[in-house]
Amino acid sequence: MMKKNEFEQLLNEKLDKVTDSRVRDAMRYSLTAGGKRIRPTLLYLVLEGYGEDPALGNETACALEMIHTYSLIHDDLPAMDNDDLRRGRPTNHKQFDEATAILAGDGLLTEAFACASETHASADKVLKCIRMLAQSAGPSGMVYGQCLDINEDKNVMNFEDIRKVYKYKTGCLLSVPLAMASVLAGRDEETTKQWEQIGFDLGLAFQIQDDILDVTATAEELGKSNSDERNDKVTSVTTLGMDVARRLMNSLYEDCLRRCAEMPGFREEKISELIRSVMIRTY
Repeated sequence: MMKKNEFEQLLNEKLDKVTDSRVRDAMRYSLTAGGKRIRPTLLYLVLEGYGEDPALGNETACALEMIHTYSLIHDDLPAMDNDDLRRGRPTNHKQFDEATAILAGDGLLTEAFACASETHASADKVLKCIRMLAQSAGPSGMVYGQCLDINEDKNVMNFEDIRKVYKYKTGCLLSVPLAMASVLAGRDEETTKQWEQIGFDLGLAFQIQDDILDVTATAEELGKSNSDERNDKVTSVTTLGMDVARRLMNSLYEDCLRRCAEMPGFREEKISELIRSVMIRTY
C-alpha cells in the first residue's frame, strides 16, 4: 500500500496542476492538514486484498480525500457548525475568510472529478466509479445527510432518525471507497453491494465513536471543536446513553471484521488491522 508521506506528496502534485491563486492556497491548507486518510486507505486495502496494484486507485483515492476535505471546510462554516478548530489548526474560514473557504470547498469538489477521470482503468470502470462518487457525495448522499443534520432540531429525533443522518452524512463516503475498489478490481455487482454495506456499517460505527469522543475527549485531544456538545446536538450518546452507544459501536465494528474475513478470494488481514486500529482511536 502507498505510504502516508507518498500519498501526501501525491495530493500536493494534484493541486500543483491547479491555477495559482488564494483559493488554491486555501485548498492546499485544508487538504494537506493531515487527518487519518481512512477513505483512501480503505480503497487501497481492498485493491491490495484482491491482489491488485494499489496504485490503480491513486486518482480515486485523491478524489475521495478532496471531497471529504471540501465537506469539512463547508461543515465548519458559520452557516453550518461554526467551528474554529480543525485538525489542530484554525478552520479554513478563520485562516482565510468565509468567501475564500466557500470557494476552496467548491474547488476541491470539482477538482475531485477531474482527478477521478484520470484513473488508469477501462472506460466503463472509470465511468462507473465517477457515477458512484457523485451519487455518494451529492444530494442523494452526503449532501442529503447534511441537510437532515442541519434540520434535525425541527423534528423529534430518536436513534433511527440519527441512524439515517449518519448513513448519508458519514456512511456514504466510507462506503464508496470500498465499492469503487471492488469495481476497479473487477468484482461482480453482488460483491460490490456487500462492500457498500460494510462501508455503511463502518460509517455508523465511526460516527457513534465520534459522538462518544465528543463527550469524553477535550478539543485539544480531538484537534477540533466539541461543537456537538456545545450546541446541545442530538447524538447517539444523548439518545441511547453512553453504555448502549459503546456496545453498538463495538458490535458494528466486529460485524464488519467478520464480513471482511468472509469475502471470497479476499485477503482481509490488512483491512482488519486498520478497522481494529480505528476501533481504539482516541481522536
